[in-house]
Amino acid sequence: MNKDTTTVSAGDFSSVQEAIDHLAKCDGARVLTIPKGTTETGPLELISDLTIILEKGAVLKFKDDPHLYKPIWTRWEGIECHAMHPLLYAADCHNITIDGEGIVDGNGAWWWRTFAQIERTDRTQPQEDYELELARLNPDYKERAGGGARPSTQFLRPPLIQFWKCTAVKLKGITVQNSPFWTIHFVYCTQVTIDGVTVRNPANAINTDALDIDSSTNVAVSNSLFDVGDDAITLKSGSGPDGLRVNKPTAHVNVKDCTILASHGGIAIGSETAGGINDVNVEKCTFSGTQRGIRLKSRRGRGGTIEGITLRHLEMDHCWCPIVLGMYFAPGVLPQEEDYVLSKSAQPVEATTPHIRNIRIEDVRADNVRSTAAFIVGLPESPIENVSIDQFEWHLAPEEELMETWHTEPTKGLFHDADRGLKTINVRNLYINGEQR
Repeated sequence: MNKDTTTVSAGDFSSVQEAIDHLAKCDGARVLTIPKGTTETGPLELISDLTIILEKGAVLKFKDDPHLYKPIWTRWEGIECHAMHPLLYAADCHNITIDGEGIVDGNGAWWWRTFAQIERTDRTQPQEDYELELARLNPDYKERAGGGARPSTQFLRPPLIQFWKCTAVKLKGITVQNSPFWTIHFVYCTQVTIDGVTVRNPANAINTDALDIDSSTNVAVSNSLFDVGDDAITLKSGSGPDGLRVNKPTAHVNVKDCTILASHGGIAIGSETAGGINDVNVEKCTFSGTQRGIRLKSRRGRGGTIEGITLRHLEMDHCWCPIVLGMYFAPGVLPQEEDYVLSKSAQPVEATTPHIRNIRIEDVRADNVRSTAAFIVGLPESPIENVSIDQFEWHLAPEEELMETWHTEPTKGLFHDADRGLKTINVRNLYINGEQR
């Protein structure tokens, strides 16, 4: 380290936040080491010009008391609102690096059990004191459109790591696991690098996306492994009228040499698409046991355009469906929304009508496909346009491993039948292996 760098160990302070607050008073670069062993902590707020080094054998483990994570203004499932404070958080910062061979552990079991109980009882309203506090801060929550994590309950779980309006952030080498909700969430950020990172959550830990790149630009993801309970590498840009109001795209994203195991979607773009998602390049990735390899998704009410997406040199094994481009994404659709959102009939084109176009997919080999080879389904009023799929080779799994085709993509059963091949509906200018469909 140079003479302008201050280095401290979390073990020399009564809490990790106290160590960060000490470094905030120091000029120049600041380095915080997390020593070998388990360091328990509540919510953390980072500062600029900070490097956190997790030593080999170090576990930074967060407490699971929801009362510790006080309301903060953020974006939650694509809409700006008050929600629980992220476990590890940085806002309006620059030059932050989290490096090392250690683990950041969100201690998510209590959060997963609590949400599972909400789903079992089909609860739709706030009940606990921390939920009621958020309901008071979000007076329009009842008017909010449905989402997969039941926002109507105001059990707005915290992400494990969130960077809000930050520049020049680097995550390297660390393992991040057991997140209460989305695992690593970049919101309104730029100049982001993720290299050699491992993200692990149990496959049944709902809503535990691995990496959410949300209205952020100039992002590079490489040499990383994702094994989670929801989507893996996920690109978003806000949802519906609120996302249109913010109007910030996700753009200039490069992903290469990553491995994706359990996830609902390996490379998932959407379904929060209001600000637009463009200029995305994905290459040389492998998918094993992933439900859907490529997953572009939106629906009526989400808005925005997905375009300028290139995915190539991908190897898949035991995926449910290798390629999904769909505009009938149904999870979280409220009963009163179904007639509009899931209608097979053309609806008026509005600001919140989504669009998918200019997609290039090449050199994809998918072995042991368990449901359907490809599911490309647009809206009648907004067909998917200009899609080129070249060098796509696929083979079904053995009969005993096949699943019913409704597993292909959750659409409330729409468009699924006995066909396990290439499902294409409401598509214009689609070429697959050189043939126009």
